[in-house]
Amino acid sequence: MSNESGGIHWHQQSVSREERERLGGHRGCVVWLTGLSGSGKSTIANLLDHRMHSLGVRSFVLDGDNVRHGLNAPPSVLAPQHGEEFAKRFGLGFSAMDREENIRRIGAVAELLVEAGLVTITAFVSPYRRDRDAIRQRLRPGAFIEVFVDTPLAICETRDPKGLYKQARAGQIKGMTGIDDPYEAPDRPELVLAGGVKDAATLAQEIVDYLRNAEVILPEVR
Repeated sequence: MSNESGGIHWHQQSVSREERERLGGHRGCVVWLTGLSGSGKSTIANLLDHRMHSLGVRSFVLDGDNVRHGLNAPPSVLAPQHGEEFAKRFGLGFSAMDREENIRRIGAVAELLVEAGLVTITAFVSPYRRDRDAIRQRLRPGAFIEVFVDTPLAICETRDPKGLYKQARAGQIKGMTGIDDPYEAPDRPELVLAGGVKDAATLAQEIVDYLRNAEVILPEVR
């Protein structure tokens, strides 16, 4: 047995995804919100989650900042408890490679939640097209719903909820998406939201309408 593989095998669940979906009355999927920092992704995601809950749809939000507190914590968060060597090896910063791993891990978590029959809502800048496409390829057809929150950079900068754009413009931080690091908009997203034009509640409702039309939300729970 290879020490590298560790004898890892996939164990089939005794309760299938289809059985879980029948119990819930809706299909499992990932609603992947992508867009610049300050585009409104987290606000829309939480409004959508609230509406799903009110409809009796089992949903959960994976938010970019929240997962950085634990699963994908940066070295500075891990070091006090685990030490510098551990933090350097397993902590994630914001380099292109670290961002790739951040999205890979989230994709793996989202895939598990979809198998549990949940509508999994993610809110990540996820700037690189290939990383988002890699998650799409891991899921069943129709289970990855890419939602581009298309808010102009100028509007995102006026919001600047974390002060990151201001710091980037002043040269205090590097690798800021949209400033000195690229954002690759989706080629063929399932849905484009006009961020900065419509309010967040309206945009969340557009996603609800899409999920109904795509029969993620089944007729009996409408």
